[in-house]
Amino acid sequence: MYLVGKINVISALPEEFKRLNDIAYNLWWSWNPEAIDLYREIDLDLWKKLNRNPVRFLQEVSQKKLQSKLNDADFMKRLENVVNTFDNYMSEKNTWFNKTYPQNTDKMIAYFSAEYGLNEVLPIYSGGLGVLSGDHCKAASDLGLPFTAIGLFYKQGYFSQRINSDGWQQTCFNDLNVSQLPILPALNQNGEQVQISITFAGRTVYAQVWKVQIGRINLYLMDTDVPQNSNNDRSLTARLYGGDQETRIQQEIFLGIGGIRVLDALGINATVYHMNEGHSAFMGLELIRKLVNEKHISFSEAKKIVENSSIFTTHTPVPAGNDVFPLYMMDKYFGDFWGQLGLSRYDFLELGLKKSEDQNFNMTVLALTLAGRKNGVSELHGAVSRDIFSDVWPGVPKNDIPITHVTNGIHTLTWISPKIKALYDKYLGSDWTSKIYESSTFEGIDNIPDEELWEIHKELKLKLINFVRAKLKQQKLANGESMEAVRQVDNFLDPNALTIGFARRFATYKRANLIFRNLARIQKILNNPEKPMQIIFAGKAHPADGPAHDVIKNINDIAKQEGFYGKVILLENYNMTVARNLVQGVDVWMNNPRRPLEASGTSGQKVCINGIINFSILDGWWCEGYDGENGWVIGDETEFDNEYSQDNIDSESIYDTLESKIVPLFYNVNEKGIPTEWVRMMKNSIKSLTWNYSTDRMVKEYTERMYLPAINGTEMVCADNYSLAKQLSAFEQHMKANWHQVQLFSEKFMNNLKDYKSDSGHEIHLTAYAKLGIIDPSDVMVEVYYGSLCNGMIINAQSIEMKLDGKTEDGSYKYSLDLKIEDGGEYAYTFRATPKNPNLINRFDTGLIRWVE
Repeated sequence: MYLVGKINVISALPEEFKRLNDIAYNLWWSWNPEAIDLYREIDLDLWKKLNRNPVRFLQEVSQKKLQSKLNDADFMKRLENVVNTFDNYMSEKNTWFNKTYPQNTDKMIAYFSAEYGLNEVLPIYSGGLGVLSGDHCKAASDLGLPFTAIGLFYKQGYFSQRINSDGWQQTCFNDLNVSQLPILPALNQNGEQVQISITFAGRTVYAQVWKVQIGRINLYLMDTDVPQNSNNDRSLTARLYGGDQETRIQQEIFLGIGGIRVLDALGINATVYHMNEGHSAFMGLELIRKLVNEKHISFSEAKKIVENSSIFTTHTPVPAGNDVFPLYMMDKYFGDFWGQLGLSRYDFLELGLKKSEDQNFNMTVLALTLAGRKNGVSELHGAVSRDIFSDVWPGVPKNDIPITHVTNGIHTLTWISPKIKALYDKYLGSDWTSKIYESSTFEGIDNIPDEELWEIHKELKLKLINFVRAKLKQQKLANGESMEAVRQVDNFLDPNALTIGFARRFATYKRANLIFRNLARIQKILNNPEKPMQIIFAGKAHPADGPAHDVIKNINDIAKQEGFYGKVILLENYNMTVARNLVQGVDVWMNNPRRPLEASGTSGQKVCINGIINFSILDGWWCEGYDGENGWVIGDETEFDNEYSQDNIDSESIYDTLESKIVPLFYNVNEKGIPTEWVRMMKNSIKSLTWNYSTDRMVKEYTERMYLPAINGTEMVCADNYSLAKQLSAFEQHMKANWHQVQLFSEKFMNNLKDYKSDSGHEIHLTAYAKLGIIDPSDVMVEVYYGSLCNGMIINAQSIEMKLDGKTEDGSYKYSLDLKIEDGGEYAYTFRATPKNPNLINRFDTGLIRWVE
């Protein structure tokens, strides 16, 4: 045996190909197939072998292959076109944001997320949250927002999934080679890689910072794998969602507090801070600490500034899905922190305590407390979030709880098939991609001939089936199955059969195996000789989620049974490559979470642009997207207390809808073999959903409803040495100190409310009286709160501010209102008082409300 030394030879690029390297280090290529085609054509086999990674590809491609392309005039012309397109994109000044808000181009939005799903070559994502973050960044780039993203660099990523011969998920982690990734050192003004540090639990931990270029914007990732750290600390950021609670809190301290320090080290002065999920909520504490210590203002004044500048998006409708840390752990990591805020331990912990769970510090509650603007990710999820976190605002009706919603979308150009895009270029005009967010953009879909759309869909379906077969062969070979079993895969899946896709994170509430609740019935549907059906599954279970592992095992076992073999497929290692093939090639996308636990469900949005039809529970985004002509629903909006009954009813709905609607429609073809009514529904899906469930629309909505108000609010509270912040802080402190003096009465010193009878459309004169103590009446809003009466409660409530008539002899204030109700029915009303200040983001965030009692 002898020793060897490694020699790493990097291919030297001819001068004509140097720009391919620039593009490789900017993930712009990931949503521009013309750029990807250039790498593929140089050496397709190497491109596939290296998992479609352009950085590594350029390092390993042979000189011979490169030289051969120099003599290919067509290739060189297309290279020139791609380079020009890239340069024009990067230098474009006339972006949507610049045109619409030229006065705000010098502002910066800082976006914090624990994971980013940008492309499979950078596996620092686990599922929908990460892909949403990645798509958000891409849309911010396309729209020209001043935008910087912050995250962590997980050198072992999430995990690779293997499904062994017994059907059990196995997890494995592999170190990423930074030199082979589209990632660069983040440099300071001195040309040195930025490094930050955080001191916690008696030690200092360092992190180096990397930069990922995403079109016009940058993502900065922190990495603790540096020589100054101990071995344990070097592995702190190694894995996404790995380790115990100690690892999690340390990662989240780096994400939030460290993220602010990264911005400082880079000289990036953000105006707006967007927390995508509660993992980064410590960010707000660091912003307050800096203001208290550097600007010498009080905690309450600093908090008003942070409220105005901060936005929080919650993604989980499951209470257990929120990160919580035991109080002893908060003492361990923040024992020397709350003093820097000017707070006691009690007041500090109050920032993150959910009243019903006062033994744990809740990161979602902290984010809700510190952010002035809060939202869920669909209309239903906003309502569910208001319900889950109602005790953060005691006494406030759920509809008034200050959590709104911005429904998620997907980055269209990341998920569209190049063949479908070419079709749209032909029939919608070559500039359709610049106005994805406009419904009128897709009006021309009806001009596409049915034959043309259907033919492309069939090509994509065959491409998917070939992809699945290749993956299955790899799985079987890795599991040591016989060559006969491997050869059988060539007969799996019929290109002409109705094909359903189900792929997502395998949390148990997503009920991946719901369709197998009645095995005999689904077997009959699958094996109809004239109208066969097949299903492709993919998804990862969290390594610690035993019940989800059982679901994978169950599907795998069923897939091996007679009547299901070759018709039910379970693919391992679900990632963006698998997802892209599935959302472009199946016929139907099925989603059956246990309602209302799906926050949004963006996987179903990815299929719309490709003409695939959704079949889903009325949950998340599908509640808003379904119109009766663009897909199908499973079950209805019934709320269940019993999960067993819910699963039974929903599974029966799946079978009934498949048998009576979906299968017959798919196989109802004309003389040319085209299912014209099916194609009509494909077009309806594209027209009604694509524009509205794009991240272009979503990011525009964030800009208009969240970012711009935050920019304006921050400018106001920071002006004149923070005078407005100080006034608001003083106002809230004054109101909280004296709110106990506020009393409301329907008549003078009486609490019984009168009953009224009136004809519809006639006015009812209502009066109320308030005792305010030393609070000025201009600082109080008195309202009539009314709505339909149901079981002694007011539902579908509305509120109207009452007019102050003046002060009475006894010192109370009289308010009145003429209320007109147009529709007949039984209604109820009451009165309430809240603080009133035009500069409050939301009056209910004060926690002050008084009712007639």
